[in-house]
Order: sequence, then C-alpha cells, then structure tokens
Amino acid sequence: MRERRVVVIGAGIGGLVAALRLAVAGCAVTLLERADAPGGKMRSVPVGGSRIEAGPTVFTMPWLLDEIFAEAGAELADHVALTPARILARHAWSASERLDLLADIDASADAIAAFAGPREAEGYRRFCARAAQVFRTLDAPFIRGDRPGPLELARRAGPSGLADLWRIQPFATLWGALDAYFRDPRLRQLFARYATYCGSSPYQAPATLMLVAHVEQAGVWSIAGGLSRLAAAVADLAEARGATIRYGAPVDRFLVAGGRVAGVALADGERIAADAVVMNGDVSALGAGLFGPEAARAADPVPAADRSLSAVTFCLNARAEGFPLVHHTVFFSGDYRAEFDAIRRGRLPADPTTYVCAQDRTGDAAPDGPERLLCLVNAPANGERPLTRSEIDACETTMRARLSACGLSLSAAETVTTTPADFAALFPATGGALYGRASHGWSATFKRMGARTKLPGLYLAGGSVHPGPGVPMAAQSGRIAADALLADLRAARPASTRRSAATATSGGTSTP
Repeated sequence: MRERRVVVIGAGIGGLVAALRLAVAGCAVTLLERADAPGGKMRSVPVGGSRIEAGPTVFTMPWLLDEIFAEAGAELADHVALTPARILARHAWSASERLDLLADIDASADAIAAFAGPREAEGYRRFCARAAQVFRTLDAPFIRGDRPGPLELARRAGPSGLADLWRIQPFATLWGALDAYFRDPRLRQLFARYATYCGSSPYQAPATLMLVAHVEQAGVWSIAGGLSRLAAAVADLAEARGATIRYGAPVDRFLVAGGRVAGVALADGERIAADAVVMNGDVSALGAGLFGPEAARAADPVPAADRSLSAVTFCLNARAEGFPLVHHTVFFSGDYRAEFDAIRRGRLPADPTTYVCAQDRTGDAAPDGPERLLCLVNAPANGERPLTRSEIDACETTMRARLSACGLSLSAAETVTTTPADFAALFPATGGALYGRASHGWSATFKRMGARTKLPGLYLAGGSVHPGPGVPMAAQSGRIAADALLADLRAARPASTRRSAATATSGGTSTP
C-alpha cells in the first residue's frame, strides 16, 4: 500500500512538530515554508552584526518537548542546551520598587514579604496553590486533547472533576480573582500580567489563566541560541526522520476534489498532491479566503474586535546603565487599567508596561559593552492602519520614559522596530495579532478551532487554535493535529488493506 502523502504548511513550532510526528508514523511529509528559515514567530533579526531573538523568549513546560523528542526516538537535551533560571523575572515600578520572582516558591514568598509584607506573602502561597489546581484540572481533559466544548470538558472531567472545574472560577476575570490573594496593587498588576501571555487584557480574561503562573513557577529555561534554535532543532530532527522541508515556498491555495483537500498550489504555479494537509498558521488567513474559497468555508472568521494583542518591539544592541537587568525584566506602567483601556480603543498607551529581554544575561552579571536587547510594549492589533513615523517615535519615547522612571537608560547605535503592520505583513489577515483570538470571557477558549475542520483532509495547528498560544501550547497543537490526521487515515482505510504501522502516541497523561 502506498505511503500517505501529507503537506504541512508553515514551519512554526506547531507545523514542525506535526511534520516530525507524521514522518515518524511513516507518512510522506512535505513541509512548505514561505520564509527562508524555520520558526515562524520564533524568529531572530539581524541588528548591527548580531542576531537578536525577536519573537517568544520565555520557554516553559519543557516536559512537552521532552515527550515529543522521545516519541521520535531522540533526546531534547542532545539537540538544545537548556539553562534553568534562578530568577524567573525581575519587576520594577520605580527606581526604588523592585521584586524578583524566583524558581523557588519559598524564596519568592520571602521576597514578597520583604517587598509588601507578610500578608501578601501568605496570599502568594495561596495563589500558587490555586494556580496549580487550575493547571491540574485542565491539563488532561483540555490541554492534551482535542478541543472540547463546555459540556464535553465536564464529561471528560467526570463526576469527581466537576467540583474542581467550578473551583477554578471559570466565570470570574483574572483581575477580579486576584483580589482574593493580594491587597497590594503592584502585586495584582504583576500577576494580572499573565493574561498578556495569551494576548489578552487581565480585565477581560478568565481567572483560569492563572494557570500560566503555575507553569512559569514550575520553571523558566533559556536556550543557547534562543528559541529560534529550538525551531531549527525540531526541523533538523523532522528531516532526519524523513520529512522534506522546502523554504521559500509560499502556498497560494488549497486544491479540493470530491469535497476534500487534494493538495496545494504554490505561488509559482507548482501543484503538490496530498491525502491531507496540516495548516500551521493563523486561522484568520483561512477565514479571509487567502487559501481559496473552499478553505474560507472551513474556518470560522475572527472579527477584528476579538483579536488578541499585537506589539511594538525594539531590537537593539545597547549599553544598559543604571538598572540591574536580568534575562527577563518587566517595567510596569503607573496605571495598568488606563494602559488596557487605550489598547481597547485602538491606541498605543501613553505609559506602556515594557518587557525587556536581556539576551546575553543568564544571571546578574552585566556584559562588558553593548548587549542584545528586545524591548516590547503591548499594542492594538490594527495593523491595517500602519503607524506613522511620528507615532513610532512617540512609542519609543514613552517606552524609554518608562525605563528611565525605573532607573534604566539605553544607548544604541541601531534599532530594528517591528510594528503591528509589520506583524500583519509577516502573518497575513491577522492585523498584527500575535496570539489569534483574545481570551476574553469564559467562552472565548471554546471559540478557538480544533485540529479538525469542516473541510475533510484539512487540519490546523499553531497558536491560534486549541490549546492556545505560547511555544509549548503551539507544539502541543501540532501533536494533536498529527494524531487527529493519523486517526482519520486509519479509520478511512479499508479493513482488508490495513496493516500495522509505527505510530506516534502521546506521552505523559493519556488523552481521549
């Protein structure tokens, strides 16, 4: 019996994992990527002779990648060098207000007690316990399986899990839920920021997103070469297991025959036949018709009002003086609600919270000379209207003012800026949204599409689909898409022609 031919579109982490998994299962896999390197949002940009990571910089949940590599007969540690962080992140509100969260809960509680008093430290311990409960409640029935609806999630949780589902406060907002743990507004601001990891406002996002705090408390790692190096490692392993990866190969549309996907047509006119296609990209591109009318009917459109956050980023080689940066540092705005109100109205905030990734720091020691920095501020996903030069300059001025208020000054000869319009060009039809649909309201999570679509043979992976954004979640989406595709191929195969095959199976907790 012939090999099953599968085309994967997009070499982001979800597409790479899907290609790897399908190749291990014996499929003839062709991965098509329009860029000249793997990674998708996990990208780096050249600045003054250096390459600076310009996408995700926080790596958590390495056990998922451990499982994925092990299922392909490899070890993650043999392909990338991981270093655990002692300081998860440093946080600053002014030149005199600083707080480090550490990789040890007791040490963090001590730091919070010194910063805001023993009551807040006790609240932090209770918050950590609740965040861990939220993660445990959702891990097996939700994160590791096909996208369930609310009723299906309740069924998977079982009678004993229904009480747990209720206790994780699915109908409360994250900001509102934090009142039960913290009185200090700075701590509410700090832990509310986890909503932005999903591109959402803490004033609209559900309390269940406190699970991000647990994931980060379980460990943050840096990768030698950055997260773009992780993408390259998965790409190398996929090719070693038989997948073919073609860069500079933009897909124009899907080919449809007999009511199901039959392959793809490239922008240069080449056609590639396939039994199934995995699209690793934002579902907005499908709904907007960028891959043809049949594909448009396969996806639910994402209204502009439901888009997640975008960003304005500044990549620079700079001398950093006056503040002891660590690898991850957050400089908080003076009025968090005003910041998100401005974004909701489609404006850049006047006083933006700024995240700085000091990519040459693995501890407190400062490099001798200029260092590679990524500075990021949240922005509305309205990239259809490009920012003017004066707006970009004003954004950089307000960003530097926030850093200066905390004591940090930066001097750089060259800066590479990326705006929502630039992100929209990199990821068409998104308006620059970096996380797909925003997680606003209790039902938003259930509006994300799952791996299967309305068009037979077309499967989805990536941060805009279930289980959501972030490197580990997008990797898990590729795993889910590959497993769904393989299950459907086995189900469609006539019983008389079925044969045993080496198929990848999920590691860790079993899934439905």
